Amino acid sequence: MTAKNTLFTRLAYITAVLTVGLIVFGAIVRVTDSGLGCGNDWPFCNGTIFPPLDNITAWVEWMHRLFALLIGVLGMVMLVIAVRRFRTENRLVLMTTILAAVLYVVQSLLGALTVMFDLPPTIVTLHLSTAMLLLAALLAAGIFASHKPQSLYVPDQTTGLIYTTAILSLVIIVTGALVRGSGATLACIDWPLCNGQIWPSGQGQLAIIHMIHRVAVLALGISLVLLVWFVQRDRQNRIVRQLAWYSLVGYSLQAAVGALYVWNTAAPLWGALHVGFASVTWALLVTLSLFEWLNSQSESVNQMVNETS
Repeated sequence: MTAKNTLFTRLAYITAVLTVGLIVFGAIVRVTDSGLGCGNDWPFCNGTIFPPLDNITAWVEWMHRLFALLIGVLGMVMLVIAVRRFRTENRLVLMTTILAAVLYVVQSLLGALTVMFDLPPTIVTLHLSTAMLLLAALLAAGIFASHKPQSLYVPDQTTGLIYTTAILSLVIIVTGALVRGSGATLACIDWPLCNGQIWPSGQGQLAIIHMIHRVAVLALGISLVLLVWFVQRDRQNRIVRQLAWYSLVGYSLQAAVGALYVWNTAAPLWGALHVGFASVTWALLVTLSLFEWLNSQSESVNQMVNETS
């Protein structure tokens, strides 16, 4: 790998890690009810550049915006390097970097709309979903710039299960955001039951939304257990096996923290940790999916990826 490739890869991974931090910070903004700390102003804060020193919620929201700005600056540097280095070679890197830039702009606009329209659940959900897709695009750019498949094989049922599990991971993140945004967090005050019932029929729409999220979480858990089993059986690559196990561990922590979040009456700490483990699990499954995609692609696709490796 050339020096420029190494620089780009490190920058992509650093930006991806910071994006996870931004997602967790966004969760802190939500669970501390700081989403409108700057009122309906954007990019200003209550009509000023800097919020008053005694307004804690405003500073939480303002620091979240500065964090997002830092990621934007790093993303711009990535884009410049990608255009100069990968314009004619390893085009997958350039395409995914451009995609990340577009997603960053979309996410920023959704963030502005979220503030301007008083945190509507739909836009809040889209805002978090776009952040997760941005994280995936950053990981893809880094992996495409650095990973050289050691062995190629034909896609099989394990390949499909890897992709399906990654999609399920995104589904539970989206439904979790909808739970929070719609005010359904404590619609079920016990766990794993919902107010003493397996399915909350007759308890209202919010309880249904809450339980749909839990059903999605259960489906992901079953899928992950099967995934670990299939990967251990069908894949010899050590990194792929580790990614599968780490994903299961991340999911287990996420599910446990989700239960604690309910049992502790939506305490902010557990809410932020819940989103954090969800984003880490998503990142691990995206990384696993990208490795699998590269390892199971045609020779021509891998030739394009490996041209500058």
